[in-house]
Amino acid sequence: MDTNEPGVVATPAAEALIADLQRRHGPLLFHQSGGCCDGSAPMCYPRDEFRIGARDVHLGDIGGQPFYIGGDQYALWSHTRLIIDVIDGRGSGFSLEAPEGKRFLTRSEVCTPPGPD
Repeated sequence: MDTNEPGVVATPAAEALIADLQRRHGPLLFHQSGGCCDGSAPMCYPRDEFRIGARDVHLGDIGGQPFYIGGDQYALWSHTRLIIDVIDGRGSGFSLEAPEGKRFLTRSEVCTPPGPD
């Protein structure tokens, strides 16, 4: 991905955890919602246990797994690149990494629009 292109990428630590979770749980799906507190963290689910909404936007894949964002959040963050990382600590959601004592975290970079030709 171009360094100035909006979308989603994962750090090497996040990629390693994704691979481990995928080996144990099968195909995964990530969703970034616009809730508050832990509701605004990227959540990882077994792919067949989360229903994508009509307004959700597919930003790309991380670790070979699809990553979606809620439509309202996409409208606000469409000019950014989301960087999915993992840190120690347990979130209070149903995300698959919680029992591991880890939690996914979203960092972001603002992308500059392309200049005139």
